[in-house]
Amino acid sequence: MSTEGSGEAPVPIRRIIHIDMDAFYASVEQRDNPELRGKPVAVGGIERGVVAAASYEARVFGVRSAIPSSRALRLCPALVFVRPRFDVYRSVSQQIRAIFAEYTPQIEPLSLDEAYLDVTDHLEGRTATRIAQEIRAKIREVTALTASAGVSYNKFLAKMASDQRKPDGLFVIPPEAGADFVASLPIGKFHGIGPATAARMEEHGIRNGADLRRQSQEFLTARFGKSGTHYWNIARGIDNREVRPDRIRKSIGAENTFMSDLRDLELARAELRPLADKVWAHAEKTKSRGKTVTVKVKYGDFRQITRAKSLPRPVEGPAELLALAGDLLAPVFADPRGVRLLGITLSGLESAAPDEGAPRQLGLFDQE
Repeated sequence: MSTEGSGEAPVPIRRIIHIDMDAFYASVEQRDNPELRGKPVAVGGIERGVVAAASYEARVFGVRSAIPSSRALRLCPALVFVRPRFDVYRSVSQQIRAIFAEYTPQIEPLSLDEAYLDVTDHLEGRTATRIAQEIRAKIREVTALTASAGVSYNKFLAKMASDQRKPDGLFVIPPEAGADFVASLPIGKFHGIGPATAARMEEHGIRNGADLRRQSQEFLTARFGKSGTHYWNIARGIDNREVRPDRIRKSIGAENTFMSDLRDLELARAELRPLADKVWAHAEKTKSRGKTVTVKVKYGDFRQITRAKSLPRPVEGPAELLALAGDLLAPVFADPRGVRLLGITLSGLESAAPDEGAPRQLGLFDQE
C-alpha cells in the first residue's frame, strides 16, 4: 500500500474489523423488558436530562443520543424513557469482549459498545470477513443482541464500513476499493471530522472525499494544522494507525444534571464533591494520575463553558482535585441563567504504577 506524501514508510496490508453494537443501551433494555420491544425507547433521565441512547424505533423520529430529553419528547411524544443501568451494560460489554478475545488479542476498545480488532495474524485459514460473520453470530447467540461490522485494511475504513448497513449488517471495503469509497463519502460522514471542521472545509469547496483528495498536503496543513496530513491520507484511503490493545484513556470525567438550576455557589461547591470523588475513584482503579483539571458548566439555557488548570505535577488526591475544581468554578458561577449541569474531568493522564500495567480504558458512559 502506498504512503506517498505521508512521510511514513510503507506498511503491510492489515485485516481490521470494527464491531459496533446496534443501539446498545436501548437494545439491552428491550431485550430485558419484552414490553419495550418495537417501541421508541430512550435511555436517560426524563427530568432535565439528556438521551444517552435511542432505539431504532426512536431514531425514526429524529431522537438521538446527547439531545435534551425535553426535545426528544417533542420529537416523539410516545417515547418511553428508561433509567440507565450501567452495571448491566458493563457486564454485557465484558461478554462481548470475551468473544473478541477468542479470535485475536489485538483488541482496541473505544467504548462499551465498539472496538477495533486486528485479525491479520490470526486468520487460521479464514478470511477477515468470515471472522466478522462468526463474531456477529456468536454475539447474537450469547447476548441476544445484534452487532454491525466493518471489514477493511485500516481503522478509518473499517469504522466507515460498519456504518454502511446498520443495524445488524456487515460491509467490506477491500484495498482496491478504498480510495473510490472515500471519494464518494460526504465530508460530514468522515469519522474524526466534526461539524465545525466540516463547515470550514465546505467554505473551501470541500464537500466530499473527491474534493478533499484534490487538495495538496500543504493546503490542508496550512488550514487544519497537523490534522491536515491525516486528512490528506484518508482522502486516499490511507491510515497507518495500528490497533492498540494498550490504548490509554486520555481523560476521566464525571458530570451531573440537576433537577433545579443551581444559583448558590456554596451549594454548587458541595455538588462538586461527589464528582471529584467519582473521578478519583476511577483514577485509583486504573492506577492513573493527571495534571489537568477541567470544570464544565452548562447553564439553564443549555449553553456551556469549560475552564481548565494544568499543574507541573500530577494532582495528589481527591481533596486537591476538589479544591482546584472549586477555584475554577467560582469566577464563572455567578450567572442569571443558573447552572443545570456541572462536570469535572482529569486529563493529561499517566500511569501511577508503570510496573503494574497501563490503565484500562473506561467506557464512554463511565462518565455518566
